[in-house]
Amino acid sequence: MPRHDGRSAGQLRPVSIERGYVQNSPGSALYRSGSTVVLVTAQVSETVPPFLEGKGIGWLTAEYSMLPGSTPTRARRGTDGRGTEIQRLIGRSLRAIVDRKALGPFTVNVDCDVLNADGGTRTAAITAAFVAVADALRRRRGVDVRSILVDSIAAVSAGLVGGEPVLDLDYVEDSTAEVDINVVRLGRGGLVEVQGTGEGGTFRRDQLDRLLDLAEAGIDELTRAQRTALGEDWPLK
Repeated sequence: MPRHDGRSAGQLRPVSIERGYVQNSPGSALYRSGSTVVLVTAQVSETVPPFLEGKGIGWLTAEYSMLPGSTPTRARRGTDGRGTEIQRLIGRSLRAIVDRKALGPFTVNVDCDVLNADGGTRTAAITAAFVAVADALRRRRGVDVRSILVDSIAAVSAGLVGGEPVLDLDYVEDSTAEVDINVVRLGRGGLVEVQGTGEGGTFRRDQLDRLLDLAEAGIDELTRAQRTALGEDWPLK
């Protein structure tokens, strides 16, 4: 059955990735997924947190925020509990693809700003961040990006809407879904994180398997979009 926007159950919203959107940042990506728009910048600094000083191991950290005009009701500046949880998710996800020993005593700082929210902002931020991080590392003198990035990473949502499993929920679907999950996966395979909640009831194991199948197919497609965006600068061996 077609969804409210005409998509099939396993169809992503239209995705575009624009590299180099911010001139002053060595790595940046403007990411559009339907009406959700996220801007991600990445920079590399020659410092590490105190707990890593002298160990020769690098770090990656992320911040996430929604601009005041990104939602119909003005979003307040600053990080609330939801924002803190999301930025921790983004940081964990990206660290899964970084060889921190190969990175050395550097920190990759990732900033994710939601310009327009229509569902799936956290998964959009993760998918966009890979492109921004790859460019930031590539442009850092003395850093071998191919030894640091061990894989790509992308994320997408799926859920049960009206009892039917669907991929990549927008706000209308997310706000009415009985179940929704966010899936983070490496490009070559291997789940990094699965967040699943029965918002309006419980869900069966076979339904979860179907949602994971949809999400993995979506991530395959997003990985191809990342590869297309980076072109000859694709950073993986």
